[in-house]
Amino acid sequence: MAPRILLVRHGRTAWSTAGRHTGRTDVPLLDEGRDQAKAIGARLHRAPWRGLPGVAVRSSPLSRAVETCELAGFGDRCTAWDALAEWDYGDAEGLTSEQVAERRGGEWVIWRDGVTGGESLAELSARADAVVSWARSADRDALLFAHGHILRAVAARWLGEDVRFAARLGLSPATLSVLGWAYGDPAVERWNDAGHLE
Repeated sequence: MAPRILLVRHGRTAWSTAGRHTGRTDVPLLDEGRDQAKAIGARLHRAPWRGLPGVAVRSSPLSRAVETCELAGFGDRCTAWDALAEWDYGDAEGLTSEQVAERRGGEWVIWRDGVTGGESLAELSARADAVVSWARSADRDALLFAHGHILRAVAARWLGEDVRFAARLGLSPATLSVLGWAYGDPAVERWNDAGHLE
């Protein structure tokens, strides 16, 4: 079977709840985020996943992703990977989209306009490509714990789309998504699934 990528966005933080861009700032999980991490872990240890034996587990090195991974029950199998760190937002770090737009004197869409003083869209795309290349070269599935924007970028590049396509892929905290194959082509098998939180 061709390898798939299972994506888990970390649980809620104070900044994600407030809509603040949280790139490299190491914001901890809220108690709610910890509960969400445990819930997704319980789901992944039940059928049909059954703990995903043999899966390669990687996490962003940032604590909110690492803790989500640990609370989900995969910490002992996980390797931290800088390629999964969140987008470096530069001057937009800690700000909401509305605040960035106000500072720029007009409207602002991160996937269209990028950021100032941080990581370019091309650099983000290159990191996503590295993740996709690694996952496709393996002989087993991968389980990734990371952040909203880098995971959306990975999905866009898995599908062969420009990284800006990620704007069309909303991703909520502590959700499960699966990138796989359909008729030999890269496909989305599951996206932004929050069934374990309902």
